Amino acid sequence: MPNRSRVTRRPVLKAALAAAAVTAPLSSTALPAPSASAEEHRARPLGVMSFNLRFASSAEPNSWAVRRPVMRALLHRAHPHVMGTQEGLYQQLRDIDSDLGPRYDWIGTGRQGGSRGEFSAIFYDARRLSPAEHHTFWLSGTPEVIGSNTWRAAFPRVVTWVRFRDLDDGGREFYVLNTHFDHARQSAREHSAVLMAQRIAGLDRSLPVVVTGDFNVAAHRNRVYDTMLGAGLVDTWDTAAERGAPYGTFHGYKPLVPNGDRIDWILATPGVTTRRAAIDTFSSDGQFPSDHLPVQAWVTLG
Repeated sequence: MPNRSRVTRRPVLKAALAAAAVTAPLSSTALPAPSASAEEHRARPLGVMSFNLRFASSAEPNSWAVRRPVMRALLHRAHPHVMGTQEGLYQQLRDIDSDLGPRYDWIGTGRQGGSRGEFSAIFYDARRLSPAEHHTFWLSGTPEVIGSNTWRAAFPRVVTWVRFRDLDDGGREFYVLNTHFDHARQSAREHSAVLMAQRIAGLDRSLPVVVTGDFNVAAHRNRVYDTMLGAGLVDTWDTAAERGAPYGTFHGYKPLVPNGDRIDWILATPGVTTRRAAIDTFSSDGQFPSDHLPVQAWVTLG
């Protein structure tokens, strides 16, 4: 593991960050975050989102040019404090950066290094959160080798993690890890889950952990899910005190499937309390911003 006493910035990541400072003021949220009294201030809910953005394609009818304004509207409604994204390409992330405005920032590097390939980037509300340390590693047998892929996955895959300070909670620290598991090979996903479990075990065990990602397997029905929970995590969808209607989180621009497979998850260590969880079905004139639905959780760090 890297030295956790300082921010870890390999040159390619630093270059990507310098070109990519994020984002913006959002408006109302589709499902309002729980309110908190003055006495509960330290436990004010933190809005977390996991969102597979669908890479920026020019193919119609769901090109990025068509989807971008719908994405902008969804994010302005949802107003997450931290959002793990998958599949975003560098220019696409810059578009989201521009659409969100100066209130937000983001951290990430392309899966082929620097700005190349898809990102598993983390956006955050800089008025609420401040990054203290971050790192990207590859889901392979050589995780520190940029672009490595030793498990016969269809593409190189990465995990981006950030240790944040919550500025609304006296600088309390916690980790967010964000990833996108391989879509083609179960064995690659299983190896990825084991590596993530090992890396989580190597973090500061006194700090809460939140994991966001597209895992490409259904919750409750795959060894990958079992391995992630075996790493000492719980599924915020299951532990939420309140939740919205369940849908399959990948829809492929087809009709939504109630009670369908939930392949996008927000996991957390048991001390994290989930006040509410939801799957956001926002669309505009029948256009969805992505072929996935974003998953949301409002949590307190315990």
